[in-house]
Amino acid sequence: MKELYFALQPFDAAPLPDLKINGTIARNVNTVTLSYELLGDLTKIMIPAIANLPTRKHGLWAETCFEFFLGIKDSPRYWEFNLSPAGHWNVYRFDDYRQGMQEEIALTSLPFRVQELSKALRLNLELDLGNLIPENRAIVVAITTVIKLKNGDISYWALTHCGAQADFHRRDSFIYNL
Repeated sequence: MKELYFALQPFDAAPLPDLKINGTIARNVNTVTLSYELLGDLTKIMIPAIANLPTRKHGLWAETCFEFFLGIKDSPRYWEFNLSPAGHWNVYRFDDYRQGMQEEIALTSLPFRVQELSKALRLNLELDLGNLIPENRAIVVAITTVIKLKNGDISYWALTHCGAQADFHRRDSFIYNL
């Protein structure tokens, strides 16, 4: 299992210069493990309280949300995963770039752990891809995060930003091969 380290970059100049988002991703057969660490002055970030009963929810990207995108190599199909620090989640399947968006019903839960510390927020996920992608298929990955500040500003973080606008769906930003 090869583990890749990442450090996300803001689309524009970061509104909080001391903010950092990094982590690791790895694939072992058909299981992906992903860990995020948000570091800095968390008092300025809107972090939703951990829910007693996390559920599948829409629109999580409008708030602070950890996201990642998985695509099948040499195929236009891809999935968007949204993970709220509150524990809420969703997964969407796309047939092509922003086309055919559907809630992915092959996944009925997306268990992940969130740990909030004074200067760090950590999120860890272990995902079995068995219901989505055959284990012999190569996948490409984009890792992203949306940060909403208490003043209402939103910043968009990714491994790379390939266009004039922040757009996590661009296939040329799926730069990790697993």
